[in-house]
Amino acid sequence: MNQKIKVYSMLNCPYCVKAKGLLQQRGVPFETIMIDDWSDAEWDNFVKKTGMKTVPQIFVGDRLIGGYSQLEEVDQQDQLKSLKE
Repeated sequence: MNQKIKVYSMLNCPYCVKAKGLLQQRGVPFETIMIDDWSDAEWDNFVKKTGMKTVPQIFVGDRLIGGYSQLEEVDQQDQLKSLKE
């Protein structure tokens, strides 16, 4: 079953650009959620939920796979094919 991929991202974030570019290059559909305008409270709640204080934060369904480094690891294993299934 295809699970929706969401990339939580900010403007001027080089790793966000790299993550989205890699997903596009591999033909993996995703949704971008820009968080630049989030309040401090929204950001604090998100950090509590994910345990990460950086972006991008990449989710497959409800599962956090991590940031760009983790996405790159998955790419090295299977060229992101596992994200398309």
